[in-house]
Amino acid sequence: MLVDIIVEAAMAEFKQNLRRFCETAEISRLTPESAEQMSGALQQSLAQAGLAGYGAFLEAFECGEDVVCDADGERFRFKALRNHTYMTVYGKLTIKRRCYQNKSDTKSYVPLDAAWGMEGQYMTPQVREAVLFSCALITPEETVQMLEKCALFHPDATTIKREVKRTGEQITEHRAGLDAAIKAEEPVPADTQAVVVSADGATVLMNEKGVHFGRVAERPGGSKPGETPTAYRVAMVGCVSHYAAPAAAGEPPQRLQSRYVAHMPEAGCPSFKTLLEAEVNHAVARAPADAARILLLDGSRELWAYFDKNPRYNHYHRCIDYWHALEHLSSAAEALFGSGEKAGRWYEKYRHLLLHSDDGAARICRSIDYYAKQKTRNKTSNKHIHEHRTYFHRNGHRMTYATFRANGWPVGSGPMEAACKTLIKTRLCRSGMRWTPPGGQHILDLRTYVKSNRWESAWKQIKKLRNAA
Repeated sequence: MLVDIIVEAAMAEFKQNLRRFCETAEISRLTPESAEQMSGALQQSLAQAGLAGYGAFLEAFECGEDVVCDADGERFRFKALRNHTYMTVYGKLTIKRRCYQNKSDTKSYVPLDAAWGMEGQYMTPQVREAVLFSCALITPEETVQMLEKCALFHPDATTIKREVKRTGEQITEHRAGLDAAIKAEEPVPADTQAVVVSADGATVLMNEKGVHFGRVAERPGGSKPGETPTAYRVAMVGCVSHYAAPAAAGEPPQRLQSRYVAHMPEAGCPSFKTLLEAEVNHAVARAPADAARILLLDGSRELWAYFDKNPRYNHYHRCIDYWHALEHLSSAAEALFGSGEKAGRWYEKYRHLLLHSDDGAARICRSIDYYAKQKTRNKTSNKHIHEHRTYFHRNGHRMTYATFRANGWPVGSGPMEAACKTLIKTRLCRSGMRWTPPGGQHILDLRTYVKSNRWESAWKQIKKLRNAA
């Protein structure tokens, strides 16, 4: 009986809308225009049919009792019939629902909304998922434009922003349990021979005051002494990757998967460290016992200090990103020889030596010392030479690239460098964007689920949180 009601409601609406179009449109011959018009008419007819069928399905479960009890056992008495509009995948659907009130008239209850998990909701789960996934990639305004072109539902940007905020707050409140449930469903990557941990930072323009650098503007309305209306802060990104052995001798190892965490700027980064350590613990616990544990970072002294002082990383192999080391090598060559052929030859010699010999950094330091004494240079050149020489001296024990390559381990933190761009820069650093810590974090949480290929599992757990609220 219910099936017949749904089918009849949907078919009647579809036929009525399509017939109305066909009777008024010029479709007697096929042209690009008539084909486009027919496609649009079918789309609109399907939308109206979906709304009619969906509405008939929901209304079939309307409560007819005068007195009902909610999930907590509180009694409610029928008060009135009230229309309510929902945003569904077919568009806006308005339903007349029976509303109930408790004895003291302090609380309302709508049995129909409670039955299909829409208490206090406007958008259905399918619509919420679509707009949240989209906002992880593009702005709410762009999401509106995109949906207008390819979807039957068209929420406005303000509604979308409210949903991002609401969901972001739920994720923040329940992050530990949410992530644990997501990870529990993940399979262990086959053939893992190394677990690689990386971390880095990227600047984000914050909607908060900062310290003014340089000369204070003297014109009317210029910056005040000592402060600016906005400030750049460093947001943190962490990456935990699983690698398999190289497919063939001489080739780099195969990256099986990467999982990301990210957090908005925060003094001391405690939240970021908590997220990263949870990700590392999960990856290591499920990796083969003989898989290598590796720290692969750039030359950030602050990050290395954190990892070196943390006992959980005592037995990790350490490596400075090879390509980051080459940037210092190139700058050292320029500081020593200028930009001529001699600089190029020196760079190529020690680039090869650094990659194929574990004592390459020490030999670079000796060469820098030798050539630094060959001629007198200005203060700036000497300063640069000293900085690059110090870099190789301080990090030489983390530049055993020959051993890493012989073991089939990665020497470049490409996934980490890409994560800083794709997670933070691409989404949070567009023209005119200014962020509060919570607002940026809501986007980063959604975006890390997408970029870590965890969206399906994350959305399932987010729906459970919403239904349990």
